[in-house]
Amino acid sequence: MSLIDATHTTPLGGPSLPQERRLVTSIPGPRSQDLLDRKAAAVPSGVGHTVPVAAVAAGGGVVVDADGNSLIDLGAGIAVTTVGNAHPKVVAAVQAQIAQFAHTCFMIAPYESYVAVAEKLNELTPGSFAKKTALFNSGAEAVENAIKIARKHTGRQAVLAFDHGYHGRTNLTMALTAKAMPYKSGFGPFAPEVYRAAASYPFRDGLTGAEAAAKTISMIEKQIGADNLAAVIIEPIQGEGGFIVPADGYLPAVVDWCRANSVVFIADEVQTGFARTGAMFASEHFGIEPDLITTAKGIAGGMPLAGVTGRAEIMDASHTGGLGGTYGGNPVACAAALATIEAYQEENLADRAVQIGRILVGRMQEAATSDPRIGEVRGLGAMIGVEFVDPATGAPDAALAGAIAKRAIAEGVIVLTCGTYGNVIRFLPPLSIDDALLNEGLDVVLGALAAA
Repeated sequence: MSLIDATHTTPLGGPSLPQERRLVTSIPGPRSQDLLDRKAAAVPSGVGHTVPVAAVAAGGGVVVDADGNSLIDLGAGIAVTTVGNAHPKVVAAVQAQIAQFAHTCFMIAPYESYVAVAEKLNELTPGSFAKKTALFNSGAEAVENAIKIARKHTGRQAVLAFDHGYHGRTNLTMALTAKAMPYKSGFGPFAPEVYRAAASYPFRDGLTGAEAAAKTISMIEKQIGADNLAAVIIEPIQGEGGFIVPADGYLPAVVDWCRANSVVFIADEVQTGFARTGAMFASEHFGIEPDLITTAKGIAGGMPLAGVTGRAEIMDASHTGGLGGTYGGNPVACAAALATIEAYQEENLADRAVQIGRILVGRMQEAATSDPRIGEVRGLGAMIGVEFVDPATGAPDAALAGAIAKRAIAEGVIVLTCGTYGNVIRFLPPLSIDDALLNEGLDVVLGALAAA
């Protein structure tokens, strides 16, 4: 018997769910604990979980578990359900497509929805030049293919990634990712010809954008050599590394250097893309036009889809058959993506992200005025991070961030931690959340901070 059947009801999903925080049991409740016990027996321990619940429904700004608890969702599945879980447009599009056909493999028998998604991404991504798009399944897969394309285009091998960067869990993307635990430890050796530099981290390096860029460029020229470098890849706002917003001028200076040296500049917008930061893509905030952009997460309302979009002449570098994959650009995921993109545009969700960001930043900065454990509140739109520190030394305080998140979850609010040092709480609410629910969630988080 499934957990949904066991409750003797079929939970509503999507925006029809009551938008409320409701605790009818402790977290986890008995039905959730039963699933967690089954998980422990059936699923490898390497597959962890943050919130100890068995989810059975979600929508708007809440996730409902098998025990009837309704939790405020400030994580959106790590920035995936940005339009809200079970958005009506996405549900209808998925249902219509699955009734037509589920799969042909685009490389065998192409279909219109893949081409339509490519056309939309070519139109929406920054850059006033001809573009093309290839579709894949996950952010890591998009990143890996972007590197392949850049190497093929330039005929060079070296790739530069950055401190605090996160790009995935495949062998190549683990090499690009900076943080050892839990992503890399014991899984090497990793792909070669990957180098690392310090990016701009204003809270900790104290450098201007120009100073940080000069430091990065000096490292490239001295340790790699421009003639050996195929690509520079960076998240415009570093996500897993701590929601780090670079200083003004940093990214444009790096892009200018790449242009001058025929190096492909790749913006990894897997987490920052699709209205999350208050623009359709975070690159727009910094006035840059990447050669290639990787996307995933918020692209398809929860369905697995990813893309690489970029300059047509770079995207065309690969020989026929060099790009693709059995499931890449699955028709059901493509239908979901088209509906999701329509929702972003018709519902003005980039503007909604700005409104949510004002509330998040306002509440957290107000708390920071009286609590020196809040080292910095930063981010753009509805992608906000709070870095916690030891007030005496400024050292990262991972224990405090972890304690806040644990207590908030126990009280019915889903929040996530991140950061190289594990000392950042990140706020990624679905853009469908209402102000009252968001503020209630922040009340709980701030209460957890006061109690920690």
